[in-house]
Amino acid sequence: MSRTATRQRSTKETKIDVTIDLDGTGTTDISTGIPFYDHMLDQLGRHGGFDLTVQADGDLHIDTHHTVEDVAITVGEAFAEALGEKAGIRRFASGRFPLDESLVDIALDLSGRPHVEWLVEMPESLPLGQPAFDPQLAEHAVSSFATAAGITLHVELVRGRNTHHIIEATFKGLARALRDAVRVDGAGGVPSTKGVL
Repeated sequence: MSRTATRQRSTKETKIDVTIDLDGTGTTDISTGIPFYDHMLDQLGRHGGFDLTVQADGDLHIDTHHTVEDVAITVGEAFAEALGEKAGIRRFASGRFPLDESLVDIALDLSGRPHVEWLVEMPESLPLGQPAFDPQLAEHAVSSFATAAGITLHVELVRGRNTHHIIEATFKGLARALRDAVRVDGAGGVPSTKGVL
Protein backbone atom coordinates (compact mmCIF):
# COMPACT_ATOMS: atom_id res chain seq x y z
CA MET A 1 0.00 0.00 0.00
CA SER A 2 1.37 3.38 -1.01
CA ARG A 3 1.55 5.94 1.78
CA THR A 4 1.71 9.06 -0.34
CA ALA A 5 -0.33 12.24 -0.61
CA THR A 6 -0.44 15.50 -2.54
CA ARG A 7 -2.08 18.58 -1.08
CA GLN A 8 -2.58 22.14 -2.27
CA ARG A 9 -3.50 25.28 -0.37
CA SER A 10 -4.39 28.51 -2.12
CA THR A 11 -5.34 31.75 -0.37
CA LYS A 12 -4.95 35.46 -1.05
CA GLU A 13 -1.65 35.23 0.85
CA THR A 14 -0.06 32.00 -0.38
CA LYS A 15 -0.13 29.22 -2.95
CA ILE A 16 1.30 25.93 -1.65
CA ASP A 17 1.89 22.53 -3.30
CA VAL A 18 3.10 19.58 -1.18
CA THR A 19 3.81 15.95 -2.02
CA ILE A 20 4.95 13.41 0.59
CA ASP A 21 5.88 9.74 0.54
CA LEU A 22 6.23 8.31 4.05
CA ASP A 23 8.14 5.30 2.72
CA GLY A 24 10.61 7.25 0.67
CA THR A 25 14.37 7.67 0.90
CA GLY A 26 14.60 11.16 2.38
CA THR A 27 14.74 12.91 -1.00
CA THR A 28 13.57 16.51 -0.76
CA ASP A 29 12.82 19.40 -3.09
CA ILE A 30 11.92 22.43 -0.99
CA SER A 31 11.30 25.99 -2.18
CA THR A 32 9.38 28.36 0.09
CA GLY A 33 11.31 31.54 -0.64
CA ILE A 34 12.62 31.47 2.96
CA PRO A 35 16.06 29.79 2.94
CA PHE A 36 16.22 29.00 6.67
CA TYR A 37 12.74 27.43 6.56
CA ASP A 38 13.75 25.44 3.47
CA HIS A 39 16.69 24.13 5.50
CA MET A 40 14.39 23.03 8.36
CA LEU A 41 11.88 21.35 6.03
CA ASP A 42 14.79 19.59 4.35
CA GLN A 43 15.73 18.20 7.80
CA LEU A 44 12.15 16.99 8.25
CA GLY A 45 12.23 15.01 5.02
CA ARG A 46 15.79 13.72 5.17
CA HIS A 47 15.78 12.63 8.82
CA GLY A 48 12.19 11.41 8.62
CA GLY A 49 13.04 9.22 5.64
CA PHE A 50 10.19 10.90 3.75
CA ASP A 51 10.29 12.04 0.15
CA LEU A 52 9.04 15.60 0.50
CA THR A 53 8.36 18.21 -2.16
CA VAL A 54 7.24 21.70 -1.12
CA GLN A 55 6.68 24.56 -3.56
CA ALA A 56 5.37 27.79 -2.07
CA ASP A 57 4.65 31.25 -3.41
CA GLY A 58 3.74 33.67 -0.62
CA ASP A 59 3.46 37.35 0.19
CA LEU A 60 7.02 37.61 1.48
CA HIS A 61 7.01 41.35 0.77
CA ILE A 62 4.67 41.64 3.78
CA ASP A 63 6.17 39.04 6.14
CA THR A 64 7.31 35.42 6.25
CA HIS A 65 4.61 34.46 8.76
CA HIS A 66 1.87 33.61 6.24
CA THR A 67 4.14 31.36 4.18
CA VAL A 68 5.57 29.56 7.22
CA GLU A 69 2.11 28.89 8.62
CA ASP A 70 0.43 27.82 5.38
CA VAL A 71 3.30 25.51 4.41
CA ALA A 72 3.22 23.86 7.86
CA ILE A 73 -0.54 23.35 7.63
CA THR A 74 -0.30 21.85 4.15
CA VAL A 75 2.58 19.53 5.06
CA GLY A 76 0.58 18.41 8.12
CA GLU A 77 -2.52 17.71 6.03
CA ALA A 78 -0.48 15.75 3.49
CA PHE A 79 1.20 13.77 6.28
CA ALA A 80 -2.19 12.83 7.80
CA GLU A 81 -3.60 11.83 4.42
CA ALA A 82 -0.56 9.69 3.58
CA LEU A 83 -0.76 7.97 6.97
CA GLY A 84 -4.30 6.82 6.19
CA GLU A 85 -5.99 4.52 8.72
CA LYS A 86 -2.68 3.92 10.58
CA ALA A 87 -3.00 0.15 10.62
CA GLY A 88 0.05 -1.54 12.12
CA ILE A 89 2.01 1.64 12.88
CA ARG A 90 4.06 2.02 16.03
CA ARG A 91 2.09 5.23 16.83
CA PHE A 92 4.24 6.49 19.75
CA ALA A 93 7.83 7.75 19.64
CA SER A 94 10.15 9.82 21.78
CA GLY A 95 13.78 10.70 22.23
CA ARG A 96 16.40 13.31 23.06
CA PHE A 97 18.15 14.89 20.12
CA PRO A 98 21.37 16.92 20.25
CA LEU A 99 22.93 19.48 17.96
CA ASP A 100 26.22 20.66 19.42
CA GLU A 101 25.40 22.41 22.73
CA SER A 102 21.63 22.13 22.21
CA LEU A 103 19.50 19.20 23.40
CA VAL A 104 15.79 18.86 22.69
CA ASP A 105 13.32 16.30 24.06
CA ILE A 106 10.54 15.16 21.69
CA ALA A 107 7.59 12.88 22.49
CA LEU A 108 4.67 12.29 20.17
CA ASP A 109 1.56 10.22 19.61
CA LEU A 110 -0.11 9.90 16.20
CA SER A 111 -3.38 9.93 18.10
CA GLY A 112 -5.62 11.95 15.81
CA ARG A 113 -6.02 14.34 18.75
CA PRO A 114 -3.98 17.47 18.05
CA HIS A 115 -2.28 18.92 21.12
CA VAL A 116 1.07 20.67 21.42
CA GLU A 117 3.13 21.45 24.51
CA TRP A 118 6.02 23.74 23.54
CA LEU A 119 8.51 24.30 26.35
CA VAL A 120 11.27 25.96 24.39
CA GLU A 121 12.61 29.29 25.60
CA MET A 122 14.57 30.86 22.77
CA PRO A 123 17.59 33.00 23.56
CA GLU A 124 17.59 36.59 22.35
CA SER A 125 18.39 36.35 18.66
CA LEU A 126 18.24 38.20 15.39
CA PRO A 127 16.05 36.75 12.62
CA LEU A 128 17.74 34.02 10.59
CA GLY A 129 18.42 34.27 6.87
CA GLN A 130 17.01 36.54 4.18
CA PRO A 131 14.07 36.89 3.86
CA ALA A 132 14.14 36.73 7.64
CA PHE A 133 12.85 33.75 9.60
CA ASP A 134 11.82 35.04 13.04
CA PRO A 135 12.87 32.36 15.60
CA GLN A 136 9.43 32.72 17.23
CA LEU A 137 8.00 31.20 14.06
CA ALA A 138 9.57 27.84 14.94
CA GLU A 139 6.84 27.21 17.51
CA HIS A 140 4.16 28.32 15.09
CA ALA A 141 5.49 26.08 12.30
CA VAL A 142 5.74 22.99 14.52
CA SER A 143 2.34 23.62 16.16
CA SER A 144 0.61 24.24 12.83
CA PHE A 145 2.07 21.04 11.39
CA ALA A 146 1.13 18.92 14.42
CA THR A 147 -2.39 20.35 14.59
CA ALA A 148 -3.06 19.75 10.89
CA ALA A 149 -1.60 16.23 11.15
CA GLY A 150 -3.60 15.33 14.29
CA ILE A 151 -0.53 14.72 16.45
CA THR A 152 -0.12 15.01 20.21
CA LEU A 153 3.35 16.52 20.51
CA HIS A 154 5.57 17.58 23.41
CA VAL A 155 8.73 19.58 22.69
CA GLU A 156 11.04 20.59 25.54
CA LEU A 157 14.40 22.31 25.41
CA VAL A 158 16.75 20.56 27.81
CA ARG A 159 19.62 22.96 27.16
CA GLY A 160 20.92 25.21 24.42
CA ARG A 161 22.39 28.63 23.69
CA ASN A 162 22.45 28.95 19.91
CA THR A 163 19.06 29.71 18.34
CA HIS A 164 19.88 28.03 15.03
CA HIS A 165 21.02 24.88 16.85
CA ILE A 166 17.90 24.78 19.04
CA ILE A 167 15.52 25.08 16.08
CA GLU A 168 17.45 22.60 13.96
CA ALA A 169 17.64 20.05 16.79
CA THR A 170 13.86 20.42 17.13
CA PHE A 171 13.18 19.74 13.45
CA LYS A 172 15.65 16.85 13.29
CA GLY A 173 14.22 15.37 16.48
CA LEU A 174 10.66 15.73 15.22
CA ALA A 175 11.68 14.03 11.98
CA ARG A 176 13.33 11.09 13.73
CA ALA A 177 10.38 10.62 16.08
CA LEU A 178 7.94 10.71 13.17
CA ARG A 179 10.09 8.19 11.30
CA ASP A 180 9.84 5.82 14.26
CA ALA A 181 6.12 6.41 14.90
CA VAL A 182 4.96 5.79 11.30
CA ARG A 183 6.90 2.53 11.02
CA VAL A 184 4.73 -0.51 10.43
CA ASP A 185 5.83 -3.09 12.99
CA GLY A 186 3.73 -6.01 11.80
CA ALA A 187 1.39 -6.06 14.78
CA GLY A 188 -1.56 -5.45 12.46
CA GLY A 189 -4.69 -3.48 13.13
CA VAL A 190 -5.01 0.05 14.41
CA PRO A 191 -3.00 0.54 17.63
CA SER A 192 -5.90 1.78 19.76
CA THR A 193 -8.51 0.18 22.01
CA LYS A 194 -11.07 2.32 20.14
CA GLY A 195 -10.23 0.59 16.87
CA VAL A 196 -9.64 3.93 15.15
CA LEU A 197 -7.18 6.79 15.44
